[in-house]
Amino acid sequence: MIPGLWVRAHISLSGVRGSRVPVRATSARAMIVIHPFRPNLLAAIFGVLAVLLPSGAWAQNEGFALNRFDVSEVGSDWFAGDSLDMRGKTRPGVRLVVDWAHKPLVRYDEDGNELDTVIEDQLYGYLGAGIILFDRLRLAANMPLLVLQRSNELTVGSQVFGPEQGAALGDLRLAADVRLAGKYGGPATVAIGAQLHLPTGDRSAFAGDGAVRLVPRLMLAGDLGPLAYSTRVSFNYRPSDDGFGTVSTGSEIAFVATAGIRAIDGRLLIGPELWGSTVLDAAFEKATTPFEILGGIHYRVGDFSLGAGAGPGLNRGLGAPQVRVVGLLEFIPDASDRDEDGILDKDDACPDVPGPPNDDARLHGCPDRDGDRIIDPDDACPDVPGTRSDDPSKNGCPDRDGDGIIDSQDACPDDAGPPNDDPRKNGCPDRDGDGIIDPQDACPDVPGVANPDPAKHGCPIAAVVKDEIKIYQRIEFETDKAKIRHESEVVLRAVLDVLVDHPEIKAVRVEGHTDNVGAAKYNYGLSKRRAASVVAWLVEHGIDRQRLFPEGFGLERPIASNSTPVGRQKNRRVEFHITSRDASKAADDSARSNPQGTGDNDDEDDDDPLDL
Repeated sequence: MIPGLWVRAHISLSGVRGSRVPVRATSARAMIVIHPFRPNLLAAIFGVLAVLLPSGAWAQNEGFALNRFDVSEVGSDWFAGDSLDMRGKTRPGVRLVVDWAHKPLVRYDEDGNELDTVIEDQLYGYLGAGIILFDRLRLAANMPLLVLQRSNELTVGSQVFGPEQGAALGDLRLAADVRLAGKYGGPATVAIGAQLHLPTGDRSAFAGDGAVRLVPRLMLAGDLGPLAYSTRVSFNYRPSDDGFGTVSTGSEIAFVATAGIRAIDGRLLIGPELWGSTVLDAAFEKATTPFEILGGIHYRVGDFSLGAGAGPGLNRGLGAPQVRVVGLLEFIPDASDRDEDGILDKDDACPDVPGPPNDDARLHGCPDRDGDRIIDPDDACPDVPGTRSDDPSKNGCPDRDGDGIIDSQDACPDDAGPPNDDPRKNGCPDRDGDGIIDPQDACPDVPGVANPDPAKHGCPIAAVVKDEIKIYQRIEFETDKAKIRHESEVVLRAVLDVLVDHPEIKAVRVEGHTDNVGAAKYNYGLSKRRAASVVAWLVEHGIDRQRLFPEGFGLERPIASNSTPVGRQKNRRVEFHITSRDASKAADDSARSNPQGTGDNDDEDDDDPLDL
């Protein structure tokens, strides 16, 4: 036999918990229990809910708020626990929770056998609304609606048991909570608050207390990796403490504890919730200390949340049902901000990387350190403004010359050029293809050879340019003589190669020129002799004499001022002018690269570049 609480009278009723009430009388023996497998809680009920009786001759005891499911506020990830999601400057929300409890009030005999069910089923709907302000304050309201209650009338002596059936209002609940520390999703968030229950509920339906209730509370919640938890401790001040039979129903200490696992980017939460309370006047007695556990699942889709859960009562405390099933539908704007940049994930183009606001939705909330409108996660050069590219390795990187080679890898960032395996030439133009990049090539359109003299670097020794065999190095002579210096043979060989490669050149005038130092007649003769020396060298090396015509011009045709050494040096020169071509033997007038050669006049300064 399950022990009960016994009160002797002409008819003795005792031992009811919100689940079970043992009843003993001289002419009758019975037990009333609210829950099938709970210890005794309630004592002595002399009449229940006279409004249900056909006449006023029956005595009645007023009921109280029997349901022990204290639904959480709008925005919580739990059914009864509170995740303390207080994000939002002005963030409203609404929710509907449906709660079905089976056998919260059952009659048992003194041996613990079920005799009759007083309340078989309760179906509640909770309409909640709330608003979150200043990322810290939450104001909420919740109206319980007893949609359906199935109960059975039980008469013992002159007393009637059986709450009112059908729909009824519960006690309207108002709440205010303030976040003190921490943030949603962090390891620990702390808040305090209070609930105020107004006496709008129907006592005869066991849906209200008939008096104002005040519930101050302290809450803690957080996430530790994928593990989410919450806990709440509260004091429920219940001035209506008439009791239920011999079971006290006064002020209580209550708690909620939850733990679960988050998945799918935090949108899914699965885990149990445990809650219970105990009446201070009879602390931790079985009848006054109901406990329940609920296994639940919650899923968020955008601004909507769905939830479902079920679980049993864990003991026979007053109001704990045999089984409880709940469902939830909530709308509250999603305030997720994973990167904490102040821009909600649903509006943030980069929800995992902090960034500033932007009028362009594609850039809103995305970092763009270099301001090139290419977000840093996609920008291969996030600290240097650049341009878009289909190549991820180049996207957002500067390419001033637009050659497809980013500036950091481009040896010539301001001159478009092709790729090159040599980092010193990569991205550099080389129009003549001589391997010397155009910015360093003194002759970028004519293939040439390397030369330590920047003015000659990349230039050929000799090349056909229009109607001239142009030489890019000087032919030097002994001072005041027509004798060719040995080092100038490299230039003459280059001219020789051009003449061999271009048989269509039928006639070349070989011109000699001097500066203005000395008499004009002398200079004329010197220039003519020097031109003849060049022709003689070429003929000696295989060129037909009929193709070459030496001529001297002395000082008549200067190309620079004779007032400076540099200018005079430029005027002392040999030129090769094509005077006749055979079109039938025309060859490609491209220059032929020749081995590098240098030469300096031993009586003049040759440091200045040759005027080409």
